[in-house]
Amino acid sequence: MSLLPEAAGALRVFIADDEELARERLKALLADVAPELPTQIAGEAANGLEVLDRLPGTGARVLLLDIQMPGMAGLEVARHLAKLPEAPAVIFITAHERHAVEAFELNALDYLLKPVRAPRLAAALRKAAGAGPAPAASLERASERAREYFSVAERNRISLVPVRDVLYFKAELKYVTLRTRAGEHLIEEPLVQLEREFADRFVRIHRNCLVSRAAIRGFERAGTRDEEPHWEVMLEGLEERLPVSRRQWQAVRELVAENKGG
Repeated sequence: MSLLPEAAGALRVFIADDEELARERLKALLADVAPELPTQIAGEAANGLEVLDRLPGTGARVLLLDIQMPGMAGLEVARHLAKLPEAPAVIFITAHERHAVEAFELNALDYLLKPVRAPRLAAALRKAAGAGPAPAASLERASERAREYFSVAERNRISLVPVRDVLYFKAELKYVTLRTRAGEHLIEEPLVQLEREFADRFVRIHRNCLVSRAAIRGFERAGTRDEEPHWEVMLEGLEERLPVSRRQWQAVRELVAENKGG
């Protein structure tokens, strides 16, 4: 999309909604409030993945983001964008009042209910422009389901790693190493938070390591004459063996037995 130079004092707004008519309506509403609140369209997208691809680098200060979109839900999109050096403020748009009341108000996230009205839009834009990006913790608490992707922000670009591709997480100092068959990425998320969010997909084998349940292919006994014997987990597609702590061994073994039995 070719973008015009920013008008003096105009608020740059990015619009994301999977319905073209909804995007056009938002543009019309922005034009309606222009006399009191000048805005400029920084870009638009029809799904979550397009937002992550198109928004970085546009200079958008506010994102009007539909909650229900194909490919990736709005809340997950916002969590990934929060990692950008200059993340936009986000105003969520939803047709479901229950979600708005329970998820957004409790976490101080701004939202608009469809059909959006011009006065409410103008008020939300002013608030968002002054408040800046939402705290990552608020976005996490408001999310009802686990993410489908991890993201790594590099300058004005967001790289995505599907959760299904992750073999393990290993905590090292202040970072966590995310390992896939293709390579490694460093993320700044506590291991305990990852364990809570992805409890149905990953299991703790050591105080500093979570592994993918689906990737476990077996265990083998390890240890030399100079070290205490212990068990190591074997993961599909990975030559590296990961030690299972004595504290976690019983729980891991029972989990694997249950999975095989099911």
